[in-house]
Amino acid sequence: MKIAAFVGSNRKDSLNKKLTLFMQERYQEKVEIDILPLEKLPMYNQDNELDPPEIVKEIRTKILESDGLLFATPEYNHSIPAFLKNALDWFSRIEKVMLNKPAMIVGVSAGVLGTAKAQMHLRQILNSGGIGAVTLPGNEVFIGSALDKFNESGTFTHEQTIDFLDQVVENYIGWVNKVK
Repeated sequence: MKIAAFVGSNRKDSLNKKLTLFMQERYQEKVEIDILPLEKLPMYNQDNELDPPEIVKEIRTKILESDGLLFATPEYNHSIPAFLKNALDWFSRIEKVMLNKPAMIVGVSAGVLGTAKAQMHLRQILNSGGIGAVTLPGNEVFIGSALDKFNESGTFTHEQTIDFLDQVVENYIGWVNKVK
């Protein structure tokens, strides 16, 4: 099973990127997680959508060929970052490559609520006509107080949360297999 991963932060020490890398390694026997190079995307411009840059075409193909989507989003001002919104704008126009794709959302934040508000907005965006990705209700991952859940070298180590993540990923994989 191939999953196209959108990491919503381009920060060097992004906790959401570290979580996605952790998931990529931990679940490699069950799922291939391909982290999309969103940092290479230019800002979306409707003037260019009919003849997009090559990187847009490359990522579009990866999304189209995937069985599902993974979104790892931080929370900026109670919403998703512009970095992630830019990617969603590129891939919701002309060729709607996310339409009916099973999507899983995770989020890591230093705050106590995790990324609950950003994920709420992201679910609204994913439900828009241009995107049309679907999420499994109740299969939510809000990782708050994250600084206590990564060790000094940046590895995700919080066993209780890892056990929870294992179950959520199993739910997601089972669901993707049913809808394929």
